[in-house]
Amino acid sequence: MSEQQILTIEEFNQLLQLWSGKTVKVTKNELRDEDTIIMNIEEISYSTDTRRIDEYEPMHSLYLHGRGRLATEPQNAQPLPSPYYEIPLEDSTQYQFQNEKFSLLTDRGSYTIELMD
Repeated sequence: MSEQQILTIEEFNQLLQLWSGKTVKVTKNELRDEDTIIMNIEEISYSTDTRRIDEYEPMHSLYLHGRGRLATEPQNAQPLPSPYYEIPLEDSTQYQFQNEKFSLLTDRGSYTIELMD
């Protein structure tokens, strides 16, 4: 078992870019709500919004572009409503990597991105 690595946003981005073209599972745990999606990452991008309306809107976002499906129940998998999946990022987000899996810890919740291939 490999050790967990704490990453900078730059290190996280460099490693995540290597997963472009691969299938991943993204699990979100936020305020007692858990969502899991399976998607093929075609492109990875980021945005910064300095003109937010309220604190609930993220200042930074990670976008995983590609085809995916919400994996609520295997027999009821729904396609994603948009051609990307957005993960809100904060200046305080912690980026971790261990065993082919990224963990992003924010003030609002946690996200894991793991390789399926």
